[in-house]
Amino acid sequence: MKKTIADLLIDSLLQAGVKRIYGIVGDSLNAVLDSIRRSKKIEWISVRHEEVAAFAAGADSLLSGSIAVCAGSSGPGNLHLINGLYDCHRSRIPVLAIAAHIPSNELGSEYFQQTHPEQLFKECSHFAEVVTRPEQMPRMVTIALQHAVSNKGVSVLVLPGDVAALGDDETVPEHVMHVTQPVIIPSQDELTRLAGFLNEGKRITLLCGAGCEGAHSQLMELCDRLKSPMVIALRGKEFLEYDNPYSVGLTGLIGYSSGYHAMMNCDVLLMLGTDFPYRQFFSKKATTLQVDIRAQHLGRRASLTMGVCGDIKHTVNALLPLLTDAHDDTHLRRHVEDYSEVRKGLNELATGKPGRKPIHPQHLTKAVSDLASEHAVFTCDVGTPTLWAARYLEMNGKRRLLGSFNHGTMANALPQAIGAQVADRKRQVIALSGDGGLAMLMGDLLTLKQHNLPVKVIVFNNSALSFVELEMKAAGYLETGTGLENPNFANVAQAMGIEGIRVEDPGDVESSIKRAFEIDGPVLLDVLVNRQELSLPPKIELEQAHGFTLWMIKAVLNGEGSKLIELAKTNLLR
Repeated sequence: MKKTIADLLIDSLLQAGVKRIYGIVGDSLNAVLDSIRRSKKIEWISVRHEEVAAFAAGADSLLSGSIAVCAGSSGPGNLHLINGLYDCHRSRIPVLAIAAHIPSNELGSEYFQQTHPEQLFKECSHFAEVVTRPEQMPRMVTIALQHAVSNKGVSVLVLPGDVAALGDDETVPEHVMHVTQPVIIPSQDELTRLAGFLNEGKRITLLCGAGCEGAHSQLMELCDRLKSPMVIALRGKEFLEYDNPYSVGLTGLIGYSSGYHAMMNCDVLLMLGTDFPYRQFFSKKATTLQVDIRAQHLGRRASLTMGVCGDIKHTVNALLPLLTDAHDDTHLRRHVEDYSEVRKGLNELATGKPGRKPIHPQHLTKAVSDLASEHAVFTCDVGTPTLWAARYLEMNGKRRLLGSFNHGTMANALPQAIGAQVADRKRQVIALSGDGGLAMLMGDLLTLKQHNLPVKVIVFNNSALSFVELEMKAAGYLETGTGLENPNFANVAQAMGIEGIRVEDPGDVESSIKRAFEIDGPVLLDVLVNRQELSLPPKIELEQAHGFTLWMIKAVLNGEGSKLIELAKTNLLR
């Protein structure tokens, strides 16, 4: 039987090591699905929303260390992929999306479900092209894969349904994808100049992000040499927080005061592998240096004295012999001690007493961290689940933390947990979901049931979009449109055939988590947490203080003074 373009596509993916494709079927994908069926070597992971397919593929790629694939049928089907693909692209995750298309002879006729995917996906991909002839295949797959793995991002292959079914005489080469690991370091002159700034600095602080993956030991040696505290950007948490006597925590909107002051009180700030976006948390007085693998990112967050291009591990290795040992440790000791006090205070907030309702989210998150396995994968929704994850999940070099940390979209935790669990069905995967985020893509709880994925979904149920409420309060607005009328999520899960557990008393938190973790299968833990928990940034700006004052006045004048009483009970009388 003559091979089709769809066969060449699937054969190429198999040669590239792809084991599964996430998506929802549709007639424009028929030839691709039939090729998958006949191959018997690639798994189709059915989800209930294509956005979930893209998020799951991204998580799969991160956990497996290889490219992952998602697919959507023509028009609305592949458009649903876009939000998840945006997230993958901004997080530099290699993903290939197969965007099925309308019949090629109907292009330009405003046919049913017609869109222009090659244009629509351009902003969230490195490559988005249409396959129109057999002669393009399988070469087009190689081009798409190479763009994704080389640039670390998304490629989109647009494939009309009728074209996918065309016969093709080409054969798939043995190697359809080529993954390279180049070593990139600054020139010797640049390294010497960079070392000069560091040797002259008296109070040096490091700001380190996800680009520091794999460089833990080199950075510990660098901090010791420079006597520098290390501030960790959120995406660097999983790679740098553990076994780190130089850590002073996070800064930014979800960080704490110790990280903020370590950056503000330095005379030299060295940024390594980070694209930390909040400019208000950079000191305007410090000499700022930056090392990043992407030269186009140098200086886009803070004004630099010097910026160089290089990967962090090899650049630091080359830099260390050029550094002196003459640094005083006063700056380091001051901010490490400050962090110790901050950490003590944060841990005191993470306690719960039986009968004292509602449950504090800090208590819930720390209990999850304490009881989770040492190899657990955590995913967290944006908003307060990310905040509590940043402050209370303990990393150890084996655990992973996934979230929508660059794109900042709702509802990412459950889809990413699906991909993480499919990538390794024996590993513990825990989704920290907001009630708003879970409700947005709640249908894919059915995916857990259908594919028997033992994900543990922890729902922070406070009947509100609480981070948005906090932002409104800080800006002086009364909360509007943030309230959520939620069901009993545990009952919803049970109706889907998933174990559901409802937790309302702080005294039941630990035992309920243990029970959930012991169940061999998916579990949803619906935990009623405090809506009025204040999650303050490390520094309150004058405008924010003014905003809170305006909010309090408006609350009283609008007959909502009970909110102030509840807020005071929760945050001042603990």
